[in-house]
Amino acid sequence: MGVRLRQIAFVAEELPSVEAVIEESLGLSLCFRDPGVKVFGLENALYPVGEQLLEVVSPIQSGTAGGRLLEKRGGDGGYMVIFQVDDLGPVRQRLDGAGVRIVFEAVTDGVVGLHLHPSDIGGAIVAVDQTDEWESWPWAGPNWRDHVDTSVVRAISAVEIQADLMLKATRVDGVYTDDPEINPEAKFYPVLSFDEAISKNLKVMDATALTLARDHKLPINVFNVSKEHALKD
Repeated sequence: MGVRLRQIAFVAEELPSVEAVIEESLGLSLCFRDPGVKVFGLENALYPVGEQLLEVVSPIQSGTAGGRLLEKRGGDGGYMVIFQVDDLGPVRQRLDGAGVRIVFEAVTDGVVGLHLHPSDIGGAIVAVDQTDEWESWPWAGPNWRDHVDTSVVRAISAVEIQADLMLKATRVDGVYTDDPEINPEAKFYPVLSFDEAISKNLKVMDATALTLARDHKLPINVFNVSKEHALKD
C-alpha cells in the first residue's frame, strides 16, 4: 500500500501575521483558502511545499477544536497531520481492529478523508486520505501547482507532534525481557520506566527515541496491532 505525508497544519490565533512569517521566511506562495473548513469554525491558508502542503488554520468562532488547542498550549502550535494512501480499504480494517474511531469523513470531488479520534491516537489530530489520482490534492484548490516555489524549502521531511502519548505498534502485547515469539519464558512488563528500558537494553525502540520520550515526559503505549480493540484495553 502506498502511503506518504501529504499535508501538515498549524493552528494560530492570528492568521495574517503567521502568513506573513511563512511567506517571508520560507518563500512560499499562498495557493488557496478552503471554504470547507468553516464547518469546523475555522479559516485557513494553504501553501504548497513541492508536492506537499503546509496549512495554517485559525478559529473564527468559539468552541472549536483549534481554539481548545490554542488554550491548552498557551499559543500557536501544531494542529493536524494528513497522510495520503492509495487504498483506504485496508486502513479502515486496521483502524477498526485497533479500536480507533473515525469522527469525520470528508468527501469532495476526487478525494475521501478519514479524520481519526484524537483520544484514540494519543491526542494528535490525524487524517488518512485517498485521492482518485495519486498526484492530485483537491483540498489545495484547482491551481495549487501554479504556486509551487522551492527556492527556499523543497519538502516537508518529518513532523514533531505535540501529543500526550506515543503509540508503538508491535506483534505482541507489550514489552518483554525477550522476544516472546521466540522465547516462551520471556517475562512481560505491565509497567516499565524509561530508565529501566534503556539500562536493560530492552528492544522496545532505539535508545535515542526512548531518551527523547523520557526527556519530554511522553509516555509510550506498546500494543499488539493484530489484537482487536487493543488501544481500548
